[in-house]
Amino acid sequence: MTDRVVRATTVLAVRRGDRVAMGADGQVTMGDTVVKGTATKVRTLKGGRILAGFAGGVADAFTLFEKLEEKLERFPGNLTRACVELAKDWRTDRYLRRLDALLLVADHAHLFMVSGDGNVLEPDEEVAAIGSGGSYALAAARALRSRTELAPKEIVTDALQIAAAICIYTNSEIRVLELDAAQVEESADEDGETKR
Repeated sequence: MTDRVVRATTVLAVRRGDRVAMGADGQVTMGDTVVKGTATKVRTLKGGRILAGFAGGVADAFTLFEKLEEKLERFPGNLTRACVELAKDWRTDRYLRRLDALLLVADHAHLFMVSGDGNVLEPDEEVAAIGSGGSYALAAARALRSRTELAPKEIVTDALQIAAAICIYTNSEIRVLELDAAQVEESADEDGETKR
């Protein structure tokens, strides 16, 4: 039987210094068919202070984004706590635990991979990837980060292009978002929240 689940794949995040970038390809597949080539899988949350991306079931991921935004409202300024609370709900809630997706979430200080089995992982090397082409993008990004002085946005773009050349579920319609500490402070000033 053909897998009819709609999936969106290959998201990569890289941190270097006070800058972090997150990007994704645009391909969405249903079973073995490409149904969309220009999907948006990364977005900003909390007025541009948080980057989030997903791999897996599209509707499931949007539900998780909504839940994450609720947790960020409940625990403002504490991304770690918001991600942990989301993972706890995701694992224990009867409805949420059926959701099939993975999330990457980053702010100026943290980078997390969040899954439905209760894991909230912060990578040692400040590089994380999810989705079908994630292992290819991760390997390329680690090599680029350790061997070059490229900025995070450039590393993400180049690594996703490499993954697209290898993984059949990843295309080269790449969208990359970037966040740095200066942007975070400016947006905090504008909406009246306390600066870090």
